[in-house]
Amino acid sequence: MSDHYSDRDVQREVTELEHQSATATRLFDIRTIIGGLFVVYGVIVTLAGLTASKAELAKAQGVNINLWTGLGMLALGIFFLLWLWLRPLAPPVPLPDEE
Repeated sequence: MSDHYSDRDVQREVTELEHQSATATRLFDIRTIIGGLFVVYGVIVTLAGLTASKAELAKAQGVNINLWTGLGMLALGIFFLLWLWLRPLAPPVPLPDEE
C-alpha cells in the first residue's frame, strides 16, 4: 500500500503551513513584545504614581516621577502596538516551484 497524496492535498497542506508561519511571524514580531511589555509596566507604574504619598513626592522634590514615567511608558507601548497594527509585516512570499 503506497501513500499517494493528490495535488489538492499537498496544496492544502502548503497553504496551512504558510498560514501558520504568517501567524507565528506576527505573534513574535518584536514590536508586539516591546509594546506589550511597555503597556503592562506603564499601567503598573502609573498606578503607583496615582497612589503616591506626600512623603514619596517629597523624596522626588515634588515631582510625581512614577506618574510621568508610567504615562511615558504607556505612550511608548501604545506607539509600538499602533505601529504594528498600521504597518504589519508582509506575509512571506512563497518561492516559485522549480520543475
